[in-house]
Amino acid sequence: MLAIADILLNVLHTLIILFCLVGWAWKRTRVAHFILVAFIFASWFILGIWKGLGYCALTDLQWHIKTQLSEKHLPNSFIKYAVDKISGVDVPASLVDKVAMVCFLAATAAAVVNFLSFWKAKRALR
Repeated sequence: MLAIADILLNVLHTLIILFCLVGWAWKRTRVAHFILVAFIFASWFILGIWKGLGYCALTDLQWHIKTQLSEKHLPNSFIKYAVDKISGVDVPASLVDKVAMVCFLAATAAAVVNFLSFWKAKRALR
C-alpha cells in the first residue's frame, strides 16, 4: 500500500509542478493557477519561517512514506529528487534550488499579471 501511495505522490507532485509552471497560459486555468501559486508561496515562505525556506507539506508526507519504504539519503526537495532520478546525475542542490526559485518566481509573476488583468477587465465592465 505504501508503494502505491509513493507512486501516486510522485505523479501528483509532478503534475503540481507542471501546472505551476504552465497553468497561467490558459484562461480557463488561471484562477486555479493563482490559487496553487498562493498555496505554494505560503508553504515556501510562511510555513518556511518555522519549517525552513522552501518547505513543502507534500514533500514532507512523501519523505515520510519513502522512509517507511527504506529509502535513504533523501534530498531536501522533491525537485532535486526528481532531477537526480531523471538525469541519473547528482545535480548540486544549490543549482536545483536556484532554478526552481527562478521558475517559481516567473510563474508567480505570470499569476499576478493575469490576476491584475482580470481585475482590471472586471472593473472596466462596471
